[in-house]
Amino acid sequence: MIEIKNKQIIIDGKPQIIMCGEIHYYRLDRNEWQDRLDKLKLAGCNAVATYVPWLVHEPVEGEIDLQGKTRPELNLEAFIDLCHENDLYFFVRPGPFIMAEMKNEGVPYWVYEKHPEIIPIAWDKNPATTPTLDYNAPGFLKEVRNWYEAVMKIVTPRLYTNGGNIIAFQLDNEIGMLSWVSNCPDLTDFVLDDFSNWLMNRYEEEVLQSRYPFQLRDTEKRNQSIRSPKEEYAAELMKDLGYYMRYRFAKYVDTLRGFAEEFGVKDIPFVINIHGTGGGRGFTFPIGISQLYESYNQEPGYLSGSDIYFGDLDMVTFQDLYLINGFMDAVHHPDQPLTSVEFNCGDGNFGNNLGSRYDVSAADFKTRMCIAQGNRLLNYYLFAGGRNYRLDTKVNDGNDRIAITGERHGFAAPVGPEGKLSYTFPRMARAIHVMMAVSDKIAAMDEERDEVAFAFIPDYYMTEYRYPHSEKMREILTNIEANRASGAWELMAKSMLLSGYRFGSVDIQNKPLSVSITPVLALPSARYMDGAIQRKLVDYMNDGGGIFLYGEVPQYDMEGKECTILADAFGVKVKGIYRDSHKYYLSLYAENWAAPRPEVRSHVAQVFDSGQAVPLLKVYGTDEVCSFDVKVGKGRAIVMANAYSCDLSFFKEGFEKLGAKAKLTHDCEEHGIFMTSTSNQQGERFIHILNLDGFEKELSVYENGEAQFGGKKMTLQNKDGVMLPINVSLNIGKIVYSTAEITNVGAETIEFRLTQAQDVIALETTKEVVPHESYSIEKTAELTLVKSLKHAKLDDSLVIYFK
Repeated sequence: MIEIKNKQIIIDGKPQIIMCGEIHYYRLDRNEWQDRLDKLKLAGCNAVATYVPWLVHEPVEGEIDLQGKTRPELNLEAFIDLCHENDLYFFVRPGPFIMAEMKNEGVPYWVYEKHPEIIPIAWDKNPATTPTLDYNAPGFLKEVRNWYEAVMKIVTPRLYTNGGNIIAFQLDNEIGMLSWVSNCPDLTDFVLDDFSNWLMNRYEEEVLQSRYPFQLRDTEKRNQSIRSPKEEYAAELMKDLGYYMRYRFAKYVDTLRGFAEEFGVKDIPFVINIHGTGGGRGFTFPIGISQLYESYNQEPGYLSGSDIYFGDLDMVTFQDLYLINGFMDAVHHPDQPLTSVEFNCGDGNFGNNLGSRYDVSAADFKTRMCIAQGNRLLNYYLFAGGRNYRLDTKVNDGNDRIAITGERHGFAAPVGPEGKLSYTFPRMARAIHVMMAVSDKIAAMDEERDEVAFAFIPDYYMTEYRYPHSEKMREILTNIEANRASGAWELMAKSMLLSGYRFGSVDIQNKPLSVSITPVLALPSARYMDGAIQRKLVDYMNDGGGIFLYGEVPQYDMEGKECTILADAFGVKVKGIYRDSHKYYLSLYAENWAAPRPEVRSHVAQVFDSGQAVPLLKVYGTDEVCSFDVKVGKGRAIVMANAYSCDLSFFKEGFEKLGAKAKLTHDCEEHGIFMTSTSNQQGERFIHILNLDGFEKELSVYENGEAQFGGKKMTLQNKDGVMLPINVSLNIGKIVYSTAEITNVGAETIEFRLTQAQDVIALETTKEVVPHESYSIEKTAELTLVKSLKHAKLDDSLVIYFK
């Protein structure tokens, strides 16, 4: 039995951590399968994931081969059974779209040829520039149903609930991504008919007429007006089209789930893969959340999975991953856990041209952060490379292969196309083994949080479609994009994390905002914000909530209509915007509690008539206020409506004035340390620490001002992470604290990875610790202290023996 409950994946009554590796059986010779599974187990994984590409299993309509009749490596049922024989769970991903660099994203050529009506056209009736299709078109869904029927004949008997090893089923892949990245919304005749019906169900006739100056029932005029919109209704169309696409994607997902269930797939999670990272950063990832949250929240039984593609987790990117996890959690139902179904690993050499080279810490750090934030399933993608064979029917596209990457595929994977382990494999495996050694503990742990959350507004990321000729769309979206991430992430969120704050996120658009649950809110804000959200924020402050706003104070709603509810509550009036320019070096100086601070250069500042608000920052030369502190009802707001430096002390002081204090801290003078903690209902805990820099750091850890780990000063090695136990009960007793991390638990032994010149493991145990040359034993009235006699840099493995 598989349950999704309390943010956990529970199998046969036990919370589980699922560590998958993506292995594409169809890109390997069948006699290579066992070798790759052996390497997967060597890495510490307990599950296999794979796409099932429709393109290769049914290259000719009606001739479906899932048993390897045409090519031995296409025997899907044999691959799943081999994984079962190796005691590995299985995560199946049968599309119909799979991406994976496959031609047509994995959809057979004949589908496009047979159903030309499902190939989208976009703005101005231009053809789509990506191989996407109209998901809900009847002709496409008919073919998908046939594909699912064939796949389910393999899958259904092998479900975990039927005695097999399949524990999860992904529906399609990165839904909506192709249209977003190309700015080509799917505007087929069928879609526009459906969109019109959706509009007529959503709005009264009178409202519709005021929003759109054309008749929706006049098909020719309507289609022309939507594909080439006029400025007078461009903002309304942008909003409605975004909302409709959420509905459309949810409808498609529901249809796919219906097909799977029709053919027997039940009682396992259905997974939705969220796309969005780009350029090595996470700024655009919430676009995928915005597009798809209605898809995986429409009913129980769904898991959402992140698609994480940035390389090194370092001082540039670490807050991106933390926020991505927080935003996903913010829109979840209470039972839904975090997962990552494309968890980028390997060396980053995707183009096979040595154009990138990740540090060995990359997969390690991302694993540690994701587990600390509550991810229950990670799928390392791509775990093992392979080869792309040529299609039997030539398509004359330059190479006739099944994928766009040439003969070899997965150059960057930890296990290369020929099966060679890359330099990234050992460190990745080390992290997996650490997690799996105590997986029964961390599978039921949640991150501990301070009294602050980061605001998430899905509509701030509903920016995937813009008409190229609309100045109104451009103006709204440019401002939202400038304020929703970058500065708020890189300055406010980064400062919070480096100051020790552990925080989640809250969907302030769709969910209640309660002072008792979220006393303080970090709020990225643009010039545009929905009036209902502004009113919710004002009510929140009136009830005693604290807001730290970074960005701009809103002046308009999301359609560009004047809306100053929040500004009015602050008692301020926006005067204008200053921008840095050639020979104008916009500079800000501090006043009141923000002083004394050095004058700071800035590239943008929104200025105000500030009323009764207390000025904090002013523009040099004009003395106009751009940052202020103001009381609102029982609450308070600190508003930073300007770009600023990553001044840790400023943000820390501001959040403390609002009532949020970081409880888990350290005393290292150098920043670049990420730290959080997790716990379960039994009071067992882990402290998770990452040194993001390439040099060692000394620190002591404090909680509520009290020294942890017996007051020991610890050294955190360069680009290293630790997960240190506190009050963790094992078969030998309790580990009260340890500066070394657990790597294996045996019947009468515990193995640790040492991290210090001399590690200390403090135990409460009724068992006798067997003396050994590797450690000394000291007993106090309450504890048994085991002190390593090994230096971690020389030999980092320690086994403690008990009897």
